[in-house]
Amino acid sequence: MSRRPVRPRRQHASAPAHSSPCPCGLPGAYDDCCGRFHRGEGAAPTAEALMRSRYSAFVRRDEPYLLRTWHPRTRPAEVAFDPGLRWTGLEILATDGGTAFHSTGTVTFRASYRGGALSELSRFERVDGAWVYVDGDIDPDV
Repeated sequence: MSRRPVRPRRQHASAPAHSSPCPCGLPGAYDDCCGRFHRGEGAAPTAEALMRSRYSAFVRRDEPYLLRTWHPRTRPAEVAFDPGLRWTGLEILATDGGTAFHSTGTVTFRASYRGGALSELSRFERVDGAWVYVDGDIDPDV
């Protein structure tokens, strides 16, 4: 009796692949890295971790997470995603503050996309103990 090889089931395109690399650039799978924050299984412990998880949320177009991690004072009503934009990488250029010992912090980053890059100095604050994105200054010279 011959057995046909079992083919792995194809995952739906919008479902996160548990073993896929995390878009934030850190080693490890999305599910164990930024995915846990996106699912609400904890909060990012530093401003940099929040920045990375927000980048991953932009890659995955996770509007609820982005709004949940935006400061109430500056949060928009919705996030407008550009349907043609494809993010391709994140580089953290500098951090200041933003650890367990701080109430504010900044992260300077470069996010690449097909055809260009965006550089921003982002400001973060703690609200009720959790890091949130306040606002940022985009560097137009990238």
